[in-house]
Amino acid sequence: MDDVIIVGGSFAGLAAAMQLGRARRKVTLLDTGLNRNRYASHAHNVLGFDGVPPGDVLSQAREQVAAYPTVKLVQGRAETVSGEPDDFTIKTAEGESFTGRRLILSYGIVDEFPDIPGFAESWGKTVIHCPFCHGYEVAGRRWGLLFSSLLSLHATSLYADWTDDITLILDGNDIPDEERSKLEKRGVKIHDGKLAAIQQAGGGISGVTLEDGTEIGLDALYAHPRNRPSANLHEQLGLDTKETPTGLMVEVDERQKTSRDGVYAAGDLSNGMHSITIAAYSGSMAAMGAQQSMLG
Repeated sequence: MDDVIIVGGSFAGLAAAMQLGRARRKVTLLDTGLNRNRYASHAHNVLGFDGVPPGDVLSQAREQVAAYPTVKLVQGRAETVSGEPDDFTIKTAEGESFTGRRLILSYGIVDEFPDIPGFAESWGKTVIHCPFCHGYEVAGRRWGLLFSSLLSLHATSLYADWTDDITLILDGNDIPDEERSKLEKRGVKIHDGKLAAIQQAGGGISGVTLEDGTEIGLDALYAHPRNRPSANLHEQLGLDTKETPTGLMVEVDERQKTSRDGVYAAGDLSNGMHSITIAAYSGSMAAMGAQQSMLG
């Protein structure tokens, strides 16, 4: 039996595995290899790895984690979970079964792309969601923001640190007149129409077209599509969750403990702020929480 089974082997899961491996805990980490940021050509704002492709960062991390003899990395998709603290069982789609005293869920989320030509092709390149991750590379250029919630109205203030050319595409949504006036006074250009298509070549956008035929020249488009957890083990375990503006997340405490004893969650699954740095931090905290819970 393992001390900890980790489900999800991206940045949060690997950080947890390293922490536990260094504590000489027996760990199995299950991973599908489908990290959320695989669409991005480079990772940014990651200390020591700025500008490195995320796949390269993960590859190096896997090698380092695999060097710990008590950690086993397994390619597989966790399908079912059952049991209680000190006796959890995970079964995979590949037919394998693993038992462990504690669980760390770090299987992340999946972005649900809208059916808009050019969106998926540009995602992670010039259709992006985080200015801290990608804004520097397109600073001073023409930015668009696709409205997704009232938080979008505040995002335009943040974006002003990178560019003074900001277009808000309301995508058929209504906003209060007072908010519209504030945005226009700050120089934000507003279009009410729905987004119909994105003009792009190799993931680099040059503009968008609205359903009414309006064409808008853009060099970057910020978008926050709906997302969902990439597995349903949290549902099988009956964990408490909460809604975010774009999807669901598992509720955790300061040590990443969920509402169920023996179960921890980390990474994008448990945090509405999505970045490599935050994911790695939460994975380390989950490992410490799980380890401390096993002390006599």
